[in-house]
Amino acid sequence: MSQTIEIPTDLVNFELPQAVQKRLQYLLDRQDSGQELTLAEREEAEGLVELSEFLSLLRLRSPKCTEVDTNVKDTNGIAFIG
Repeated sequence: MSQTIEIPTDLVNFELPQAVQKRLQYLLDRQDSGQELTLAEREEAEGLVELSEFLSLLRLRSPKCTEVDTNVKDTNGIAFIG
């Protein structure tokens, strides 16, 4: 059974803002250097890593979006991929 995944076409081009990328890198660098992060910092870093990974997965799927016929998008710009 084939599953359809809906990906808004403008979302596949979304990237973390530069300031957010710098904050994530700062937290990861601190952790890598052996400095202990607070619970709030760990949770922040984990959330940003998850978001970054999610966006990467969307970008990996984006070539399929370009293969989809443009007539197969709804009024919100969502491409349907099967």
